[in-house]
Amino acid sequence: MSSHREAPEISKDPVADNTDVYAFVSPDQPDTVTIIANFIPFQNPYGGPNFYEFGDDVLYQIHISNSGSGKADVSYQFRFHAEIRNKKTFLYNTGPITSIKDTTWNRPQYYSVTRVENGRSRILARELAAPPVNVGPRSTPNYAKLARQAIHTIGARRKVFAGQRADGFFADLGSIFDLGTLRPFQMAHLIPSAAAMGVNGLQGSNVHTIALQVPITDLTRDGKRPKDVMDAKSVIGVYASASRQQSRLLDDVLGVPVWHGPYKQVSRLGNPLFNEVIVPMAEKDKWNTRPPSEDKKYAQYVTKPELAGLLPALYPGVFPKLAAYKKPRADLAAILLTGIPAGVVPGFQNYTGPVQADMLRLNVAVPPAKSPNPLGLVAGDAAGFPNGRRVFDDVVTVELRAVAGLTIPLVDKTFTPDDAAGAIKDGTSNTNSGYLSWFPYLGTPAGGYQSKPGIPAVS
Repeated sequence: MSSHREAPEISKDPVADNTDVYAFVSPDQPDTVTIIANFIPFQNPYGGPNFYEFGDDVLYQIHISNSGSGKADVSYQFRFHAEIRNKKTFLYNTGPITSIKDTTWNRPQYYSVTRVENGRSRILARELAAPPVNVGPRSTPNYAKLARQAIHTIGARRKVFAGQRADGFFADLGSIFDLGTLRPFQMAHLIPSAAAMGVNGLQGSNVHTIALQVPITDLTRDGKRPKDVMDAKSVIGVYASASRQQSRLLDDVLGVPVWHGPYKQVSRLGNPLFNEVIVPMAEKDKWNTRPPSEDKKYAQYVTKPELAGLLPALYPGVFPKLAAYKKPRADLAAILLTGIPAGVVPGFQNYTGPVQADMLRLNVAVPPAKSPNPLGLVAGDAAGFPNGRRVFDDVVTVELRAVAGLTIPLVDKTFTPDDAAGAIKDGTSNTNSGYLSWFPYLGTPAGGYQSKPGIPAVS
C-alpha cells in the first residue's frame, strides 16, 4: 500500500516490487512530463552492509499508452548492473563517498536506458551511474549534493535519475489493516476506541526511484504538444512494470541464481491501491502478470468494490446511503479504468476510450496548478490525482472518499453522499523528508546513521 507488498508472490521479491507510480506535467518545466516509478518497499535506512539496490536481473519499464488500446505504445526500459571494486572487503564503502565516481564506494551500480516505440528499440544512454544509498554523515556527507550528481541529461531535453529516495507515499497501514480502522473515526468503528491522529506506516522508509522527465511531444500519439484540454490526443495512459526471465537456476560455480529465457512480467502498477484493495487475494498474482489491456475481467471488482460494502458494516449507521446504493459504481469505473469522459467534470476530461485498463491517465494540456491541492480533482485542482498523480497528492484520502460515495453524483445525480463521505480520511501526512520542487521531486532518503527505529527519519 500504495502497492507495497500488494500480492503474495511479489511480497517475496521486493527488488521487483513496484510500489508507486507518479505522472504529472513538470511544475518547473511545463513543456515536459515527469514519470516516477518506485521499487523495493519498506527500506530500512541502516540495512547494511548489503544495502538496497536495483536488481541486475530485473527489467524495469515505464510504459505510455497513447492510442486508446490500453497497450504500451512507448516504453522506457532500464537495465542495471553492479560492480565490486575491492573483492577483499565486506564493506560497502572504504571511506567517505563525496562523488559518484569515488573509488571508496565499493559497489557502484550503472544502468542503460532504452526507448521502445511500436516495437522499435533505441538505446538512449549506457553506463549511467546510480548514486549510493544514504549510509550516514561520514560515509555519504552532503548526500543531497551527491544525489544531484546522479541526475543525468540525455540529449537536450530528457532527464533521468535512478537511486534511493525517501518514500513519498503516506498511509496509516497499521490501522487500516486492523479491520479497516481509521484512527480519526475509530470512535464510530464496530469495535470502538477514542479518536486519534493517524500514524504514517511509511515513516522512516526509503524506496528506490526511477524518475524520467521527457518532452510532452515524446509521449503524445502525433508528437505534438496539445493545448486543448478537451482534445482526445491530450490524454496519455501511464503504468510501470518489472519483469524477470522465465527460468531460474542455481549456478554451482558462481553460487548464485542465474536467470534464463524470455522476460515475463511479475509486477505492474498504474493507479495507486488498485491491486492492493480491489483485486481479490486469489487473483492478485495473476493480475501482476497481465497487461492493462486485459483488465476488463477485473471490472466487476471496481464496479462493486468490497471496501464499499465493508464501510457500512465496520461503521454502523455512518454510511446508510452508501449501504442502500445497489447500482454498479460507474464513477469508479471511469476514474480507474477508462478515465473521466467529457461532460462529467466541466472543462475537463482524461478519457482514453472504452478499453478498460488500470493506468494513470494524464491530460497533458492541463497546466501545473499555481496553488496545488493535495486532494486533486475532487478539490477542484485538475492538475492532481486522478489526473495523473503528483508526489504530494493524498491518494488514500481521495480514494477513501471516492469509495465512500463522494464521486457517485458525478454519474448519478439522484444520489446524495453520506455526510461522512466528504470527511473520511486516515489522518496521515508525509513524515519523511520534504518533497523537492525540482526533479526528481521525491525527498532526500533517510540516512542509516541518523535514523532510529520508531523515530521520524532524518536525512
